[in-house]
Amino acid sequence: MVPPPPPPSPLESDPDEMRRFGYAVIDALVERQRGLRDDVPWRGGSRRDLEPLLREPCPEEPGDPDAALRRALTEILPRAGRIDHPRFFAFVPSSPTWASVMGDLLATGFNVFQGTWLESAGPSQVELVVLEWFREWIGLPEGAGGLFTSGGSAANLGAVVAAREAAGHPERPSVYFSDQSHSSIERACRIAGFRDDALRRIPSDAAYRIDVAALSAAIARDVAQGRTPVLVSANGGATNTGVVDPLPELADVCEQAETWLHVDAAYGGFAALTPRGAATLSGLGRARSVTLDPHKWFFQPYETGCLLVRDPADLQRAFHVLPEYLQDVELGFEHVNFADRGLQLTRAFRALKVWMGLQVHGRRAHADAVDKGIELGDVAEAALRAAPEIEILSPSSLGIVCFRLRPEADGVPWPEERLEALNRGIQDTIVAEGTAMMSSTRLRGRYALRLCILNYRSTAADVRAVVERVVALGRERVGIVEG
Repeated sequence: MVPPPPPPSPLESDPDEMRRFGYAVIDALVERQRGLRDDVPWRGGSRRDLEPLLREPCPEEPGDPDAALRRALTEILPRAGRIDHPRFFAFVPSSPTWASVMGDLLATGFNVFQGTWLESAGPSQVELVVLEWFREWIGLPEGAGGLFTSGGSAANLGAVVAAREAAGHPERPSVYFSDQSHSSIERACRIAGFRDDALRRIPSDAAYRIDVAALSAAIARDVAQGRTPVLVSANGGATNTGVVDPLPELADVCEQAETWLHVDAAYGGFAALTPRGAATLSGLGRARSVTLDPHKWFFQPYETGCLLVRDPADLQRAFHVLPEYLQDVELGFEHVNFADRGLQLTRAFRALKVWMGLQVHGRRAHADAVDKGIELGDVAEAALRAAPEIEILSPSSLGIVCFRLRPEADGVPWPEERLEALNRGIQDTIVAEGTAMMSSTRLRGRYALRLCILNYRSTAADVRAVVERVVALGRERVGIVEG
């Protein structure tokens, strides 16, 4: 006798209500994308403003789902950066495709646990396939592999830990990275247990590339003092400037020193899909590990990072742990348990959104969009150079250009503190009025405005309009009148 169906859980939803609510969410997402260009690139809010709006006791009883969605759409989500806006040129922007967003939604809705092959055979096979595509694109040899991560920070941490294990946990280790390296490299070293006296910050040259001679000298000094070089981290598109370190020369240095070469190509690595980018990233395939961030310049939703290594066994040795309660998941090395390659046991099915985007749009469209970003960086630099009061601090490289207004008074440049105040004021106005979202950085101590143009929606007209507004504000503030 078949028992009668149990009463529904209070946490279950009626299928018709699920459809109605789901369609409402999809409609909201479509409307957001449709109106993105007409919206401002950034809208924030102070803690003082948001506390009275959102601070409340946790609801004890069920509420109205439509009211919850309405509050999310009007009170919460608008108070954030539109990072996929065509004039969001700050930091390193992200502009996911709709197909990838739907892939992310599917992976979430199917609630895939992808720590082990036993519980996610199909998803794990898809991750292996997508990783193989990435491997081919960046030139790593056959047999290389890795895993998807939450982002570049987690990928860099995985590389540092794997390099430490491969070096045998030396008592006096040394790790080398550029003064232009991403902060996650130093953070990863701290988490991995390297003390400050093991960290070697190598100066960059006039083009903001790591000084290979200085690196070689530092390694030689450490070896002479009985230290063990563990890892050299290079930039495959530095966050500050987009500059790529001299990878072939660094590979030579690391091979001679028998040291692990890691390339942090979090955003820049996908430029290898284009002829210009591949030339700039020459030597990337000689690295022992590479960080990629598909949620940056490969048009994926957050969180989609990736770590690739020449030998996946390096990750296995660093991260594999088999407790008794997981004895059922050991199915042989060919059946990859991705939990054995990184920090997470419980991990989402991140590869599906990448796979879905490529199935719908194809590799070529993604590559063309990357190439367009490189081109728009060049457009920005040309427009900036056309204004005599603009100083280029770092030329266009992989979609990034750094500059500042640098007026003169009677032929004498303004002092640095006055230049910083001028450029900071221009940046604040550009953001506040909704023209664009811009960020700044410091290069050799100089305050620099920075454009990072990676969005597939951005156009040359967007770029030129922002540059024209920057120049106009500068001339207005320093009293320069055209003509």
